[in-house]
Amino acid sequence: MPGKFLQAMKEVGVANPVIMLDEIDKIGASYQGNPASALLEVLDPAQNVEFLDHYLDVRFDLSKVLFVCTANQLDTIPAPLLDRMEVIRLGGYITSEKLAIAQKHLLPRVIRKAGLKRTQLRIDKAALTQVIDGYAREAGVRNLEKQLNGIARKAVVAILQGRKPPITVGTHNLEDYLGKPLFRPEKPLSGIGVVTGLAWTPLGGATLDVEAARIYQKTRGFKLTGQLGDVMKESAEIAYSYISSHNDEFRGAKDFFETAYIHLHVPAGATPKDGPSAGITMATSLLSLARGEKIRRALAMTGEITLMGQVLPVGGIREKVIAARRVGIRELILPGANRRDYDELPAHIRKGLKVHFAEHYRDVAGIVFRD
Repeated sequence: MPGKFLQAMKEVGVANPVIMLDEIDKIGASYQGNPASALLEVLDPAQNVEFLDHYLDVRFDLSKVLFVCTANQLDTIPAPLLDRMEVIRLGGYITSEKLAIAQKHLLPRVIRKAGLKRTQLRIDKAALTQVIDGYAREAGVRNLEKQLNGIARKAVVAILQGRKPPITVGTHNLEDYLGKPLFRPEKPLSGIGVVTGLAWTPLGGATLDVEAARIYQKTRGFKLTGQLGDVMKESAEIAYSYISSHNDEFRGAKDFFETAYIHLHVPAGATPKDGPSAGITMATSLLSLARGEKIRRALAMTGEITLMGQVLPVGGIREKVIAARRVGIRELILPGANRRDYDELPAHIRKGLKVHFAEHYRDVAGIVFRD
């Protein structure tokens, strides 16, 4: 058979179709060849004018085709292939968007697939919201649809066993259909040396509590735990170096770091973590410990820190802001260079938030401890 691209051109019958390559980050090489190498010619505008189909041994002009590739992550896409694409990042859905999708699209489809009538199964708005927050916390809606399918199947069984419709599902009986929630409400920790950060995960945004404690005072040292990746370990070491060398400037206890053995931990210990965006969070945790002063209000932050104290931009601002809203945090510290990303967020996400933009760690310390 001819190659997939020529088959697609034959099916559509036009020279300028839109061809979608789904989950392009999942392609892998084997003894049969490397698909990424073949795609280099396909996606390069300078080469696909004379694309060669090796089965038919004929050349075909693919320059008029619009290729749309989708991926969940960029790390696994070969750099030469990624260089031929224009990257457009799409943020995950927030709860209100998932709720609208569930009401207008997912629930009617689930009811239809289960062989039910619209009047035979009713899931109220509060129950749908609880499903989204407690059972299907993700960037998309795939798991949400799975949970709704589970409710529909149990509704069918109940009707077959003689229960009269409509089957009504609310917050009072949701656990009868789905069991205990998979996700519990996040509650930010509080105390000396404890600071709430913001992180991006494949499931969307999340809060990240950083804990610092002085183990003993006989010798100087620094220990890291929490299954941290190499980049995050380096970020923690930079934060330690910066805070310990500027301890007097930030009113830490005199000679605190000279004899203190400090342990910094990032829960949960079984979850791998990496990236530089917790830099100012770890620095603030260390400063809180040195000052013996806890943060007395709900506050979260994200940003990379340098040895000179500069606060550098990070990614995933939309997801991180949504994560803060979900746990009830309304005051945030973001890098100054991310102001544009924040300003582009919809008004309903920014509503009620107090956001500080920091260019240097001195800005962060002044906001947190209000010196």
